[in-house]
Amino acid sequence: MPDHGVTLRKGREFDLIFRTGLRVQGDLVRLLFLRSPGQIGPRVGYAVGKRQGKAHVRNRGRRILREAFRRLVPWVVSDAALVLSLKDRALGASAVAVWHDMTRVLQRQGLLLDGWNGADWDSPVLRRVP
Repeated sequence: MPDHGVTLRKGREFDLIFRTGLRVQGDLVRLLFLRSPGQIGPRVGYAVGKRQGKAHVRNRGRRILREAFRRLVPWVVSDAALVLSLKDRALGASAVAVWHDMTRVLQRQGLLLDGWNGADWDSPVLRRVP
């Protein structure tokens, strides 16, 4: 499995999650997700809307989301399809703050594996051994 999970690319994949997925909000992050038994590896998409700012602001938001999720992907359950989004006030936040909020949201929903050792941004990113 790649370090970043499998990326959602098609509009119909996003549409399915937006229409039928569960919505959860943290202080900085919004999460929409579906559990699909039999799916191999977590699937993830990043959504930052045009209303949230100009292109360079939206790109920074997506980069922050990707980096935060990259550090968590070894511990995310493999049967989840996720769409991650930032709230408006999070566009100026640091990647570490977004990561902490993302870990709280994922843990609260039971989307992190039991072997997850807690929130530590500086720990090395490990690959999950099958």
